[in-house]
Amino acid sequence: MAEDFYSLLGVSRGASVDELKKAYRKRARELHPDANPGNTEAEAKFKEVSRAYEVLSDPEKKARYDQFGEAGVGGAGAGGDPFGGAGGFGDIFEAFFGGGSPFGGGQRGPSGPPRGQDIETVADIAFEEAVFGCQTTVKVRTAVRCDDCSGSGAQEGTTPATCSECGGAGQVRRVRQSMLGQMVTSQACGRCSGMGQIIASPCSGCRGEGRIIKEMSYPIEVPAGIDSGQTLRLTGKGAVGQRGGNAGDLFVHMRVGEHSMYERDDDDLVTDIEVSIAQAALGATIDLPTLDGDEVLDIPAGTQHGREFVLKARGVPRLSQGGRSRGRGDLRARVVVAVPTKLSDAERELLKKYAELRGEQVAAHEGRLKSKIKSAFS
Repeated sequence: MAEDFYSLLGVSRGASVDELKKAYRKRARELHPDANPGNTEAEAKFKEVSRAYEVLSDPEKKARYDQFGEAGVGGAGAGGDPFGGAGGFGDIFEAFFGGGSPFGGGQRGPSGPPRGQDIETVADIAFEEAVFGCQTTVKVRTAVRCDDCSGSGAQEGTTPATCSECGGAGQVRRVRQSMLGQMVTSQACGRCSGMGQIIASPCSGCRGEGRIIKEMSYPIEVPAGIDSGQTLRLTGKGAVGQRGGNAGDLFVHMRVGEHSMYERDDDDLVTDIEVSIAQAALGATIDLPTLDGDEVLDIPAGTQHGREFVLKARGVPRLSQGGRSRGRGDLRARVVVAVPTKLSDAERELLKKYAELRGEQVAAHEGRLKSKIKSAFS
């Protein structure tokens, strides 16, 4: 049995949006493939956690999940590996041409060709690209219209014939008597499999399917402020349906790389800035590299370890439900006072003098300590 989405994120069912987001980011950092190179188990769990957040962060999907479980959100993520990209669908012909869609697509109305399957892939982008937005391209192996027959499934020079069993309706109606009177039932026509047409001479290029498997590239616009686990939907870029059926949708799950200096906390950027004891005590002016360029940061005299400086509107654009940015978060720079681990004799003497002036007791000189140890064993 699949693990509960709330358990995957380590939150309660009453968790707020912010709690879900923080829990996801924590789990994503722990399980990210970059932090666990070669660990297939961690990578699989990362995908599960991303899928859980994608569902629970969407109010509509969350409501369906809470009511029906994973079966209620089977559209884009049911079955199959949501991060499988071009090769994550197992047997590609079974997924596209076999019975039933692994993503919940392929279902038909009363008659006519079925809609194509929804498919999924993952797009890897850099940290800065997620902050400012970018254009990227995804490649998927999918079903596209057969050019030989223009999607009809019939050999060139021939046309599909109307099914004589259902008259082109794709369904047959049956009337039977019951205790309650006449009952009318309808079901897919067995002769044409609900298509409403019979192909006497199937197209040799697609074997009568009206579609073939092909690797496709699609450009996507990544909005500024997107984060790992969020999903972009490309309508009509999924697999095409049989014999002219409409195409499904393509769901692109975003996976954002890490930054060497900054971490993301919701819409804020967080970093540590290292200063010396002298700089913290006497004050200093330092250059702080940001994603928008260098900023001059004044460190006041007497700054304590852990103090946080906030640069307004230097963080991540806030992404609205409509995919548009509305303002930016902040940049938070935390002071880390660096204590030197190696001192020259002159530096040591200066610090000793400083301690004496302040009446502070410090450890004995390293040389005197060694001589005491030596004398103890002589």
